[in-house]
Amino acid sequence: MIKIFILAISLLLFSNCRKASDNDLEKNILQVALKSEIDSIDPARSYDTVSATIVYQIHEQLYQYHYFKRPYSLEPLLATAMPKIDNNGTRYTIKIKKNIRYHDHPAFKGQPRYLKSEDFINEIKRLAFTSLGSNGWWLFDGKIKGLNDFRLKAKKTEDIKNIAVSGLQAPDDQTLIIDLTAPYPQMIYALAMSFVSPVPWELIEYTNNMLNDVAIGTGPFYIKEYSPLSGAKTKKFPFYHDDFFPSEGDRQAIEENLLTDAGKKLPFLDGVHFSIMKESQTRWLSFLKKKIDYMIVPKDNYSSIVSTDGGLSAEFKAQNIQLTISPTLVYWWLSFNMKDPLLGKNKLLREAIANAVDVERYIQTFTNNVGLKANSIYPPGIPGYNPTATLPYKYDSNIAKALLVKAGYPEGKGLPAINYDVRGSNTTDRQQAEFVKGELEKIGIKVNIVLNTFPGFLEKSRQGKLQFWQDGWAMDYPDAENSLQLLITKSHSPGPNSTYYSNPKVDQLFNSLAKLNDGNEKFKIMNEIEKIVHNDLPWVMQYYERNYIVYHGHLKNYRPATLVNNYIKYIKLQKP
Repeated sequence: MIKIFILAISLLLFSNCRKASDNDLEKNILQVALKSEIDSIDPARSYDTVSATIVYQIHEQLYQYHYFKRPYSLEPLLATAMPKIDNNGTRYTIKIKKNIRYHDHPAFKGQPRYLKSEDFINEIKRLAFTSLGSNGWWLFDGKIKGLNDFRLKAKKTEDIKNIAVSGLQAPDDQTLIIDLTAPYPQMIYALAMSFVSPVPWELIEYTNNMLNDVAIGTGPFYIKEYSPLSGAKTKKFPFYHDDFFPSEGDRQAIEENLLTDAGKKLPFLDGVHFSIMKESQTRWLSFLKKKIDYMIVPKDNYSSIVSTDGGLSAEFKAQNIQLTISPTLVYWWLSFNMKDPLLGKNKLLREAIANAVDVERYIQTFTNNVGLKANSIYPPGIPGYNPTATLPYKYDSNIAKALLVKAGYPEGKGLPAINYDVRGSNTTDRQQAEFVKGELEKIGIKVNIVLNTFPGFLEKSRQGKLQFWQDGWAMDYPDAENSLQLLITKSHSPGPNSTYYSNPKVDQLFNSLAKLNDGNEKFKIMNEIEKIVHNDLPWVMQYYERNYIVYHGHLKNYRPATLVNNYIKYIKLQKP
């Protein structure tokens, strides 16, 4: 009866909202929902999926992931070709495309500003600029000649321009040379990340290096309106450089007939509106009213949308709604602050918690069993992941209670309440927190749930003020090094190691692994690191994310993929 009622409401909404949809189609505007407030649109500081949804449409990088090729494949974007690599893998010489124009800004004094190789050097220096607190410093820490010396010397904004870095050279406007301290095979991936988006010196000077709310790039869309609390409106950049729809792809792309626009100039849209909608049911109702064009299927609506065979229910097919199942490189776990005097110092207490949480029921409750239970600190899809790996803990309340006794807190007696920080204030975040709280209270552990805005949560994470929380990671590139940099000492704040975990052996092994190409030697080190991490237990692994995504039939060329962050330029809106 409930399903029938929900369906009736859904069909009524569909029947009453065609004018809004037609209006959006006429304007050729894509409508996108964001799950939380926007932390930053500065490419040096933005490092979450919400901000990235905007940043990658505004800024461009030297390289991008091919929209249709799987396994993921890099190709030139602002570079003319893949880099020339010399000096035993330590010198990268990159040629930059000509006549790439930036979005207009008063800093350019009414004149067109075109891309120069020096602009990439500016941004890499910004990553090293201590007062900026960039989340991307870990990418180049100790890897580029002279960059760490620059980090020590640079104090004022003008130092970005005036203090040279020996390993960063721009002999002319179309040539960038990067000299590394040692071979770093992952460098090519780094050059495809938003952290290495070019930034003109004029803009840095004009804003005194404060770009949190300023985004001037070379991308297909420029920002017309922006508010970190409500969203952004963007418009097609009329001077966007030549960029064309792919003419090749993998078998899936060919079978789904996604290459019909091959060779056509991008972007197809006239603009994108990003609206912040924290609650999944708000997003769902907006989707039904065609106020947004696509979304991940909410857990509460899963059974009415997805049929028993895993496809789309017939009632929604009749409304020209499409369903796609998207594997991701996103995964989740519970984190402990290893500097915390309680949790960080008592491994037996962490082990009790690890065995007290029913992860399978969590996956059932919050992902409708779409999520895949984690078996490793590495996600599927990266070389070296072992599908037969196992975790050293499992859900067993008796084991958890026994460990709590060994930890010195039988039935939780004498144990202070643990603070569980929530990533946001929406209903799902609160429900997930209540689930974890309920599991721990079964064995006698008291939990205080601390609500946050998402930017507030990120700021606590940077400052090491979290005690216990759910953490997650969307892979930046398909390499174990990207996972493991979350666990090394030099990635402590402002880097991404929010647990403040530190083990000298892990650091040593990581440094060896980072220099290796994929192969048995690297995979052996991955396995050795994983054993150490499991023994130290900074993380309790939960699940690997898979997404059921619904989108309206007027959306063409849509193929969601974790690493293709600049996907919006490929999308087309097509009237029935």
